[in-house]
Parts: sequence; structure tokens; C-alpha cells
Amino acid sequence: MANVRITKRGKVYQYQFEIAKVDGKRKYANKSGFKTRNEAHEAGIKAYNDYYNRGKVMKTKDMSYADFLDYWIDNYANLNLKYSTVVSYSNIIKVHIKPRLGHYKLSQIDARLLQEMINDIYVQKSFSKCYIASILKVIKGSFKYACYTLNYINDDPAEKVHAPRYEMLNKDPAHIFTQEEIERILDRFKDTHSIYYSFLTAYYTGMRVSEVYALTWDCVDFEKKTITINKNIIKKNQYGLPKRKNITKGYSTTVWYYGSCKNPQSNRTISIGDTLVKALKEYKKEQEENKKFYGDSYLMHYEKKVINEITNKEEIKILDAKAELDVALPEAKLVFVKENGQYLGTDSDKYAFKVIHYELGINCRFHDFRDTHATRLIEQGADIKAVSKRLGHSSIQTTYNIYVRVTDKMETDTVNKFENYTNTLDIPQIVDKVYFD
Repeated sequence: MANVRITKRGKVYQYQFEIAKVDGKRKYANKSGFKTRNEAHEAGIKAYNDYYNRGKVMKTKDMSYADFLDYWIDNYANLNLKYSTVVSYSNIIKVHIKPRLGHYKLSQIDARLLQEMINDIYVQKSFSKCYIASILKVIKGSFKYACYTLNYINDDPAEKVHAPRYEMLNKDPAHIFTQEEIERILDRFKDTHSIYYSFLTAYYTGMRVSEVYALTWDCVDFEKKTITINKNIIKKNQYGLPKRKNITKGYSTTVWYYGSCKNPQSNRTISIGDTLVKALKEYKKEQEENKKFYGDSYLMHYEKKVINEITNKEEIKILDAKAELDVALPEAKLVFVKENGQYLGTDSDKYAFKVIHYELGINCRFHDFRDTHATRLIEQGADIKAVSKRLGHSSIQTTYNIYVRVTDKMETDTVNKFENYTNTLDIPQIVDKVYFD
């Protein structure tokens, strides 16, 4: 190609071609180090084409939607979304989108094709409204990026695609615990202290599950009676990436990392009552005794600073080692660990909830401790702003819409309040009429 010039510099070859002028002066792109003239020529042609075709839609005319989704995950989702969201979106792409649309060219896909896919998933799979919405988020997000950010396509075919209509059922997914249920649950796990105290903490604070299991002792102030929530816990594979890599069979790939809170308001310090203060003091004392009992076999945890290879930002990875090993890293003083120090993060209560479901007959989730905490506070007349701040919500409206539910007590209190108000009215008493034969 005449526009790419090949020259020899010593024992190696170099390519060179002209690029845009700067301040009226001619500029060149060049690269040296090629062993042969042909190698330099091929590399130069590729570099030249990449430079002059960059930003032109024509270079993506044959790109499959499957390849573009991989590009979208790598160049947008990994850099802008939470780790858990990326994992969720990657699963949706792998299970639902690629098998149906991945083989089409990006430029071939239109609104009809997308709407038919959503309708088919809705009819065949009977997924929840929330999950269908997640699938739509992936589709809409990827095509918006292709159209408006990269100009790979002229129009966004996903813009008018919508989820089918769902019948609004009077069904609340949350389970608000009764006092009797809480007592039964705590009594069942009174001998499994890492579970018992994590449940107690969630119930008395309304913390999210990832916040509970990220709690470290330095965040618990027994004197001021506060807990500071400044991180959550995230499970990744040992590479710290959403993508799975081949691991030798039989070896665990689970590694725990500290993550940022859900939103800026989720970084908060909350007050705790005497009941929880006393309980956590007892638990901390017991943990210290366990360390002495297990001695060198006790599992210690440490905080290692690592660089995320996707975002190039610093993260903290949790490592464990037996106490006999001298590890030159800051200790991670995790609150909810097993008797021997083992840390399982948010996997800690998987077996516990099977017991709650099948043995105790209570159909619930860990998140229901948070739901119950919020609902009971509002039920007792707590200020909605204070509750919202305590839960770490981004707005008061979130507290109203998601966590505040009308209970029987609230219904009764509402009626009683109106009754008390109307007692001032002078309502004449109706006297029964007497009829004579």
C-alpha cells in the first residue's frame, strides 16, 4: 500500500504512515522492531486501516450480536455496573439472549425480533415481572450503547420493546416475621452462634445481608452504642472476575472481597439498643476464647490490597491462614465467623434457611429481617426520615414503596385514631320505637 512506508533501521524494519496534522505540522504513526519487511508491511496495513476506519459504522456490518454483547460487557458493564449486576447480566446473556439472537448480525436485529423474543420468554418460561425487566435492561442497554454511544447502528430497535402486561396480584413477596417466629428461629440456632448473632443483628438493625457479613469489629462501638456500615461483601472467583476461568477440579474458586455500599446513603452509622450491645459483647468475648482454644489451628483473616484488572482500581481481598502462620497483612476482624474462625460470607446461612423452611415451616429470606425491622419501626410510629436514613435508602420514597407495609395493627390504629377524633361529635342516640297492637 502506497500510504504505508516500510524502512529498515539497523537489523529490523519499521512501518510509517501519515496521520492528522497538529498545529499545521505533519505527523506520522510508526512502529519498529519487525524482523522482516513482510511482517512490517502487514502490521502497517492493519494499523493504517484501523486508524482510517475508526468510528465508521462499516467496520461493524458483519459483527454478530453475540460478539457485541461480549464487547458491551467488557467495555461498559464491567466499568459502570456493580459486580453482582454484571454476573446477573452475563447469565441472562448466556442462557436467554445468545441462544435466541446471538447468531444474528447486530445490524439485522429489529424491534419485531426483539419483541417476539420477550413475548416467547414470557409465555414459555413464566418468569417474574422483575426477571423479565432484567432481560429487557440487558437488551435495551446494549442496543442503546451500540446506537447512541458507538454509532454502530443508525437506529435503536430496542427503544419501543416492552414487557407483556402482568396481572397485579395482591401478593407481597416479603415475609414480615411475627415475634413468635423470631423467637422460634433464634431458639433453633441458639447453639450455632455465628448464625444466631448474624440473625439477631439483622433483625435489630435492618442491615442488608451483604452488610451484615461484611461487618468487622472495628465498626462496632460499644461505648457509643453504634454500628458503622461502610462496606459490603462480594463473592468472586479467585481471579476477581465475573467471567469463569478453568480451575483445577476439586479446588474452590470462591474468594471474598470488600465492596462499596449500594449507594452513597448506604454509608452510615446507626444507633443500636442495649439488647444488641449486650449480645455482641458476649459474642466477641466468646470469639476471643475460641481463638485461645483452637490456638494455632484457628483461622485468621487478612486484608490484601489488589488491583482489579478490569477497572484498574484498588480492591481489598480477604485471605485466610491458620494462626500459626505469620502473615504480614492487616487483620480482617470479621464478626460473623464459625467457632474455628472459618468465614463463609453470605453463604453462611444457606443451610440455616433450609432448616427454617422445612423444619420450622417458615417461608422467608434473610432480607425479611430488614423488611420486618422497617415495618415494625413505622408501625410503632417512628419518623419515616429516620427510618430511611437507618436503612441507607437513597430516598424516603424508596422506604415507602418497598419496605413499609400496612399491617393489621396499623389498620386498627388508623381506625382508633379516627374514632378518637370523632368522639367530640354530638351524635344523637336513636331510641327504639315501641309499636302497639
